[in-house]
Parts: sequence; structure tokens; C-alpha cells
Amino acid sequence: MEQLKHECGVAMIRLLKPLEYYEKKYGTWAYGFNKLYLMMEKQHNRGQEGAGIASVSLRNEPGTEYMFREKAEGKDAITEIFSRVTEEMKGELLMGHLRYSTTGKSGLTFVHPFLRRNNWRAKNLCLCGNFNMTNIDEVFQFLTQQGQSPRIYGDSYITLELMGHRLDREVERLFVEAKEQGLEGTAITDYIDNNVEMANVLRSTMKHYDGGYVMCGLTGSGEMFSVRDPWGIRPAFYYRDDEIIALASERPVLQTTFDLQAEDICELQPGQALIVRQNGESKLEQIMPAQQLSACSFERIYFSRGSDRDIYQERKRLGEQLTPAIMRAIDNDVANTVFSYIPNTAEVAYYGMTDGFRQQGYNVRTEKVVWKDIKMRTFIADNSERNDLAAHVYDISYGSLRPGIDNLVIIDDSIVRGTTLRESIFKILDRLHPKKIVMVSSSPQIRYPDYYGIDMARLEEFCAFRATMALIEERGLWQLVNDTYLACKQELAKPKEQMQNCVRAIYEPFTVDEINQKIVEMLRPADMQAPIELVFQSIEGLHEACPNHPGDWYFTGHYPTPGGNKLVNQAFINYVEQKLKREQ
Repeated sequence: MEQLKHECGVAMIRLLKPLEYYEKKYGTWAYGFNKLYLMMEKQHNRGQEGAGIASVSLRNEPGTEYMFREKAEGKDAITEIFSRVTEEMKGELLMGHLRYSTTGKSGLTFVHPFLRRNNWRAKNLCLCGNFNMTNIDEVFQFLTQQGQSPRIYGDSYITLELMGHRLDREVERLFVEAKEQGLEGTAITDYIDNNVEMANVLRSTMKHYDGGYVMCGLTGSGEMFSVRDPWGIRPAFYYRDDEIIALASERPVLQTTFDLQAEDICELQPGQALIVRQNGESKLEQIMPAQQLSACSFERIYFSRGSDRDIYQERKRLGEQLTPAIMRAIDNDVANTVFSYIPNTAEVAYYGMTDGFRQQGYNVRTEKVVWKDIKMRTFIADNSERNDLAAHVYDISYGSLRPGIDNLVIIDDSIVRGTTLRESIFKILDRLHPKKIVMVSSSPQIRYPDYYGIDMARLEEFCAFRATMALIEERGLWQLVNDTYLACKQELAKPKEQMQNCVRAIYEPFTVDEINQKIVEMLRPADMQAPIELVFQSIEGLHEACPNHPGDWYFTGHYPTPGGNKLVNQAFINYVEQKLKREQ
């Protein structure tokens, strides 16, 4: 499995007691930071390019800092930022973020949280999130037409400016109210700080967006919030008791950090916001009407922590459901077949797969055939030698198969680009001289880009798409490509809400098996001896295993938002035009 960059991780804590309470009970002023650190480390899988934290103190006097932020880049960013935490940063509101770039933009400038400063406490805004917006061009245009001039063209900065603008309007509304009540001086400030309605800010901000997101933020006056997209694409979970309110991208993070049961934790619902007032009162607000649920199924298959109670069972079912197709691929010869998996994320699906055979009365032979070694640094300039070293990220257990006798069934969570299979895995598996290799994917064929936070934005990245285009060329179906290209062009001329995904047409002439066979031809190393067969999860099997996460646009092209359809049509246009340019 080639490593995918994917959606970020968020963590938030609101301490509901006086800070002295935690120091007395838990023996340290850093109780909140220690919990935040653990929450972030438990989500490190979600972001290794950078990390940031922020805190707000409700008790610091004017003339002293009350809103703090630390950011760092690299895989050790969490350790680095927490090493900078000092007692002066302690506060009641804490927020953390782990970043993976989904836009290709890197550098400390793009690491969350983002901070908008102002001399009025209530106008200070700190923002982070797990999100990718598909219509940032439209939001940028909306801002500039109002006379604003954002310094950076990116969804994070533009969101900060738009939400900051709406927060300013909320504060100004309260200023007018306070004056009408005859308040003066600091009494006006107190009135504003105590009456900010973040639901107003969120409703007037988030209505402009198309995308998948969990947006989190703090204000200088002590408001804390998190809001989820109306389609439920990206996840968020929260916990409340009389000491703390905490929110994270994944449920087991909260369970481990605060020693909880799954039933103690709630999921933030689509279009809903968790809002905590300055005084510690919390409430759930429906910010936008919930749309048709499109919670991401690919997140369940690969990105989320497999330690979650439900995800663990879902991944096992994904493996178990593949047993009939695997039986056909090995001609029912279980006795002469070894079962294994590609570490590390496919391990749970592997248990489900082998359980499926055992439930049918088969005594399956299992081996750890593939080992994943630490990535080796290479200081060799020559590309061919560097590629050769990179191919040795995986190794095999020699002697685990009977050469020429045993089939090898090996499961992975997904097959996306196919690069690792071609450059590494197939080559090393062939050294075992299996009678046949059956490469199994616990997810269906990935055919379409993601635009909601996972680093898969171009059609030509996917081996299923490349195989389909090769079949089109072989069979002389270039009229289909031309027709699809023109259809995509016509769609982009429509209002976004009326657009359909025209790219789906290119797959219609071919069966899954035909595309599978072409993928094998394309990924098979030239000197390989063993035959290869691919087995993919079915769409029906996916939904049966993950019934509460119907978002399947990677596999079916059914994007939940208008922006997804717009961007996939544009992606096909870009592909065709670049191909024509290369051929000229």
C-alpha cells in the first residue's frame, strides 16, 4: 500500500473548573496540555507534515498575553511544540492540530492553527480544521467583492478572514446593543465578551462553503466551537463531564485519553456545531440543515484508527466478505494456499478473511509473508539506484511457501496507484515462487479523485483509470473519450448545482474483471514468473460492511456535493488536454 496523505486531525479541550482545581487534583498545572499532547499523539497517523497548538486564558489582565500559539513542521512537530509550552501559556481553552497537505502547499505558513489578532478580545480568532473546500474560488470572489483583500489564496486563510469578518459583525452588533442599554467603557466590553453568539458567526460563514470539514476555533473572549459539514463527510467526536469538554477526530482517542467507554462519547452530527460559551456552558446548535449522509467509507477502510470498536468490526467484515471471490481465484484449492497481508493497515481485514474461511470449515494456512522495514534514506543521486533501494521497503519471509505448489493470497486495504505493487511487492513475492498470486483489496477499485481532504486529486494517479484508458485505446474507443470530454465541458457551463459527473461514462463499456486484467498487465514486472489475479471488494460488500458510512465517491463517482462534480469534470478535461499536448 503506497502511503496516502490524508485528512488532518483536530483536538480540543475546555477546562470547566478553575485551573487551581486541576493542579490540586492531578498534581500539575499542565494537566490540560498533557491531555492535549496525548490526544495529538494518538492521532499522529492523521498528520505528519506539521502540528500546532493554541491556548486561551480567561484570567489574564489587559497588557498581558492571553492567546498563545505554537507551530512546527516535520514528523517530530508534536514533540517540538510541546517542548515550548511554559506555565504562562496555561489557559482554560486548548486546541491542537495535525496537518497533512492536500493542496501541495507546504511550509510553516500553512500549518494550523491560524490566528487573527485584534485589540478587542472578542475579535481575536484562532482557527484550525480537518477540511478541504471545493469552492474556494467562489468564497474568494465573495470576499473581494466586499472589498477585502486576503493576503494568501488558500482555503484556510480565506476561511479565517471570512469567519473573522463575521465575528467582527457579531461584536459590532453587541456593541450597539450595549450602547442602547446605556453601558459605557469596560461595561461594554464585558457585555460583548459575555454575549457573543458563535452560532450567528458560524451560520453566516459556513453557508458559503462546499466541501468536507470539521472546523474548530477559539476566540480571545473564551468561546470554543467545532462545526461539521452538512454531509457528515469528515468525522468528529466529543465528550462532556463536569471537569472537561473534549473533541477529537476519532473516538478511541477520547477513550484512551480520558479512560472512557465508547458509549460515553457522542458523534457530532452533520451540519451541527458544539459551542462552549465563555462561562463554560455548552450546547449543540444546528448550523446548517443536514444533507444526505455521505460519511466517508474510505476513512473507515484505511485512515482511521483500527482500534475503534466499530471500525475494527467493519474491517473484519470487509475481509470476510471476500472469501467467495478468493475461492474462485484459487480454484477452491485451500489446502495448497497460504494466506497473508500487506502490513500494517490491512491486518484486521486479514483476520476477517481467514475467519471467513474457518467459518466454512477450512483449516487455512497463514504466514506473515511480507514485512515492512523502516524507510531507508538514500543519498544516491542516480534515479535507478534510488528506485532500487526504495523497492526494498518491504521484505519477505523466505521459505514460507512451497515453491510451485502453494498459491499465495495476500490482502491489502486498497490499491490506489499501484506503484508499490509494481516496484516492490510483486517482485519480492515472486522470489517465493508461488504457483499463483491472488492480490486482494478490501476496498473496491478506486476510480475517482477525492476533493474533501485526501491527497488524491488527479485521475491519472489511479491504476484503475489508467487501465481503463488503455482498454479504450486498445479497442479504438477514442470517440468515447471525445464525447466525455465535450460532455464535461458542457457541464462546466451549467450552474454548479446542476452539474453531473460525466467521467463515469468511460468505465461503462468494461467489466470489473476486464479492468482488473489490464491492471495486472500494467503492474506486472517484466521478468516476473508467477501468474497474478486481482480480487477487489464489491460496492455492495463495502456498504454491507460499513452501513453507516455510505460516502463512496472514490469508487462510484457519486460525489455528495456540487463542487465534487465540478472538479472531477475539470480533472478529466485537464487529463485530455495534457495528453493531447504531450502527443503534439
